[in-house]
Amino acid sequence: QVQLVESGGGLVQPGGSLRLSCAASGTFFSINVMGWYRQAPGKQRELVAAITSAGVTNYADSVKGRFTISRDNAKNTVSLQMNSLKPEDTAVYYCNVVLRTLVMSVRDYWGQGTQVTVSS
Repeated sequence: QVQLVESGGGLVQPGGSLRLSCAASGTFFSINVMGWYRQAPGKQRELVAAITSAGVTNYADSVKGRFTISRDNAKNTVSLQMNSLKPEDTAVYYCNVVLRTLVMSVRDYWGQGTQVTVSS
């Protein structure tokens, strides 16, 4: 069983910063991709940023230049540094990992979600 534990959400004023972190634990062979998605009320869940085990990153156009994703392969953690936050960044943020199990199948797992609210 794989568990993802997220932390770091909260309330911040426009222009402020927050850092989200996610730690994966359990039994698996390797983690291929770690990422963050978000879902605002009434909207579909969307990719915010993702990073491969080799460090290749992918960002949504709306967060490029403001958010930075990073990971620690040794600790199986991924972080999202969010700067210059805007009210439209308000959403529940979910950690996602795509991993290879001990029997070499590929599965993905989701965290429980953490609320980010950008408001004055």
